[in-house]
Amino acid sequence: MNDIWRTVRNVADDLWRTLRLLAHNKVGFVGFLGLIAFILLAFVGPYFVPLTMDTNVTELYKPPSAAHILGTDFQGQDIWMQIVNGGKDVLIVAFLTGIISTAIAVTLGALSAVLLGFFDSFVMWLTDIWLTIPAFPVLAVLAVFVRLDNAWALALILSVFAWPSLTRAIRAQVLSLKQREYVEAARALDLGTRHIVFSEILPNMMSYIAISLVFAMTSAIYAQVALVFLGLVPLTNNWGVMLQYAYARGTLFYKDSLLNIMAPVMAIALFQLTLVWMTRSLEEVFNPRLRTSV
Repeated sequence: MNDIWRTVRNVADDLWRTLRLLAHNKVGFVGFLGLIAFILLAFVGPYFVPLTMDTNVTELYKPPSAAHILGTDFQGQDIWMQIVNGGKDVLIVAFLTGIISTAIAVTLGALSAVLLGFFDSFVMWLTDIWLTIPAFPVLAVLAVFVRLDNAWALALILSVFAWPSLTRAIRAQVLSLKQREYVEAARALDLGTRHIVFSEILPNMMSYIAISLVFAMTSAIYAQVALVFLGLVPLTNNWGVMLQYAYARGTLFYKDSLLNIMAPVMAIALFQLTLVWMTRSLEEVFNPRLRTSV
């Protein structure tokens, strides 16, 4: 029982120290709080603001009011309700794509730099070939033949096209770090490639990896929203769907319809801004040399 409490206390201490490091950079901490707010909005908000598809022709393009915080759209539906219920798929695709593509890039890039030889040549050849493929046009064509009707499938497809550029960057970083003394010591002790890569090199790259993960997420957001906007991905509740419907119904030509277009645009922009701001704190969390006084 004492061991359990000791473990819980250690975890709590680590979490508290991480929060203090996040809070040390004010802009980064605002980004972290914004990310938490978006997660709560997307996954908890729908329980309090359920989605209804009822059309109300008497409420078309109503301005913001107490009843409708962001006004109504071309069907008389509440825009805030759609924002709350449209973020889940966006966040899931962003997180999954970032995690999968970063994991592929880190694994291939690190092993390529450490093993060198034929494996390195093959990975670099594959990366060069993959980088020449125009990702978005291929995704658009692929979406015609493969039914990407759920966020998980879309995230997997986006990940397949997102890893090459980061793989090259990871390889360059590892080539630099593998010359350090602690790596040479691990090699002299014959600790094995797995230990050298995952216990010696990668922990010293966590700030770079974390920031790369964030930027992979932002790229995934642009890609999925564009595919949804073009009608190539049949997701139903999504900020991209809001844009597609608004554009298709000629919302741009109504003077009171600005929020119908700008609400999903601002939601996407603010979510990406929180991610970018949070990278300032991630640098201090994973890089002790940047900490001045915590």
